[in-house]
Amino acid sequence: MIIKSKVKYINSLGDKKLRDADRVFVAEGPKIINELLGEPAMVPMEIFALKEWIRPHLNPSIPITEVDEIMLERLSFLSTPNQVIGLFKMPANSPLDMKNKVSVIVDGIQDPGNLGTIVRCADWFGVEQVICSKDSADVFNPKTVQSTMGSIARIKVYYEDLATLLKKNQAHDTNSNFKIYAAALHGSDVKKIMPITEGAIIIGNESKGISENILALANEKITIPRRGKAESLNAAIATGIILSHVLR
Repeated sequence: MIIKSKVKYINSLGDKKLRDADRVFVAEGPKIINELLGEPAMVPMEIFALKEWIRPHLNPSIPITEVDEIMLERLSFLSTPNQVIGLFKMPANSPLDMKNKVSVIVDGIQDPGNLGTIVRCADWFGVEQVICSKDSADVFNPKTVQSTMGSIARIKVYYEDLATLLKKNQAHDTNSNFKIYAAALHGSDVKKIMPITEGAIIIGNESKGISENILALANEKITIPRRGKAESLNAAIATGIILSHVLR
């Protein structure tokens, strides 16, 4: 039986301050839990699951507590709980390095679902890291974790002062192939951009786009040509389309 204090603690992990203080986050659902358990960087602290999930996943090295559907609902952050909930330690990132790789940068992405999907897109296209402005959604928010569909186990996510970071990399890489591309409504057709192996692609806020001071640091603005009448594209969808063209 789970004591009330445990239920209260898990529920409290919806608060970023408490997550950060304990360096713990919540993941839910068989697919995500199975993926996280298969990644060495992800350390499970405790799993709470229905009997049908536990039977094929018994592991003496992982503390697993059986719960019923009522208790699972009390613990869950989802509207429809799905068999299993896990507490995991936040992985420690290696020092940020932007050389010889492509990085996705998000400037002020507020929606956890958008950020999670961007992380998932990065994973699909083989991008190793996503760099977020400090006012972006938290990657360990339960909704963000859910939207990554397990990609949070493989993609390193950093929170940085973007202006300082980009200026530093521009200063150090004046003679290299490092370029900064900014997704904008008006820019070069992304289909005509040569494939890139080093640089940064900036995706802006859902409604305001990229901050002016960050946009000013870009070497080139790129856009996805519009054929219809939609005013804009969802940030995560735009990320996927851009990556599909520049990482060929």
